[in-house]
Amino acid sequence: MSRIIQVHDWIIPTVQSIHILAISAVAASALMINLRLLGLYAADQPLQDILARFLPFIWWPLIVLLLTGTVMIVGEPPRSLKNPAFQLKMTLLVAAIVTTAIYQRILRRNPAFVTTGGRAGAAALASVSMLLWVGIIFAGRWIAYYY
Repeated sequence: MSRIIQVHDWIIPTVQSIHILAISAVAASALMINLRLLGLYAADQPLQDILARFLPFIWWPLIVLLLTGTVMIVGEPPRSLKNPAFQLKMTLLVAAIVTTAIYQRILRRNPAFVTTGGRAGAAALASVSMLLWVGIIFAGRWIAYYY
C-alpha cells in the first residue's frame, strides 16, 4: 500500500488538502465554542445551542483526520513516525480530544457551569483547548520541515 501511495504523485497532495480542510473545520468549531465559553461570542445564545451547532464539526472531521492521517503515514512512514513534530502533534491531539470530551461532558450535565461559579473553570478550559488546537496546527506544519 505504501508503494502505491508513493508511486502516484497526486495521492499525498490530495489527502493533505482534505486533511487541512478537516483540521480547519475542527479548529474553527473549537474556536467558536471556546469563544462562547469566554463570553466573547454569542453570549446572548444558550450554550447548548452553540454546542449543538459546533460539536458535530469537531467529532465528525476527526474521523476524516484519522483516515487522511493514516494514508499519509502509510505513504511516508519514516517522515511521520520518527518525526518529533509528529509525536508532539499526536500528544497534543490526545490532550485536545480529552479536553474537548471533558468540557462537553461538564457542559451537557450542567449548562449553567459557564454562568455560575464555574466561570473561571470555563475560561481555563477554553484557553487550554485553544492552545492545544493551535499547537496541533503548528506541530502539523513542522512535520514537513523537521526530519
